[in-house]
Amino acid sequence: MTRRRDLAAAAELFKVLSSASRLELLAHLSDSPESVTGLTELTGMSQPLVSQHLRTLRSAGLVSVERHGRDAEYRLLDHHVTHIVGDAVAHIEEGHDRPALAEGTHS
Repeated sequence: MTRRRDLAAAAELFKVLSSASRLELLAHLSDSPESVTGLTELTGMSQPLVSQHLRTLRSAGLVSVERHGRDAEYRLLDHHVTHIVGDAVAHIEEGHDRPALAEGTHS
């Protein structure tokens, strides 16, 4: 039963990671902590969109926020995620499953 529960939790993690925008935010946070303003400038996303994605990442336990007065600094909590994203990107760069992903088919 534990394995099934762990796999279900992993599936939920992959749902959180299914957004290219959230992956981009995680990539920036893996370099260094950032404010919402900083992430908005780095990504070109709107401030409300960045905030929404950060809420999702926080609720998944992937990032934390530290408040300094009115300012908030976000940081990556789980560096395992960096490896997952990096491995996924390497997989794509090697050409694996490119036609299936491009067509939107699933095995």
